Amino acid sequence: MARANLMSPSGSRIKAALVLFGLTSLTAVIGSIGSIQAGSFYAALSQPTWAPPAALFGPVWTTLYLMMAYSGYRIWRRTLHLAHPVLLFFYGQLLLNGLWSWVFFVWHWGALAMLNISILLLLIAGLIQGARQVDGLSAWLLAPYALWVTFASALNFALWQLNPVSLAF
Repeated sequence: MARANLMSPSGSRIKAALVLFGLTSLTAVIGSIGSIQAGSFYAALSQPTWAPPAALFGPVWTTLYLMMAYSGYRIWRRTLHLAHPVLLFFYGQLLLNGLWSWVFFVWHWGALAMLNISILLLLIAGLIQGARQVDGLSAWLLAPYALWVTFASALNFALWQLNPVSLAF
């Protein structure tokens, strides 16, 4: 049985899939580690009436991460460059995505979390715009992510305003 050569077309697909799914999974893990104490901290905060239950976040994020990774892979399949400018937006948003959990749930920095998520939204918008030019389905796969992060931004702002002592910085 022959092994796939990583320089062959199928080997390149495997490598790209590992990189894109791997980085997305790493982001999920980093965010999860930063969210270990999120349940108790989130429950202790004064909540807006429209805040979702904490149990909703895990399934939503799992679905979004899968859609993000597949979108990134589809972009790579069209460009064949892991350093393509559209994928640079992809990597940038992953960085800010993973960082947000730490800023909000570990360090309790409401204002900095708001800045982080605002820049994250800009990167997602740039990613969607670039993805639309490369692969329309990739852009559509990212739309739920953009909507959820927009909602999360509003929730971040509301929690920060309702909890100025707990989310001081």
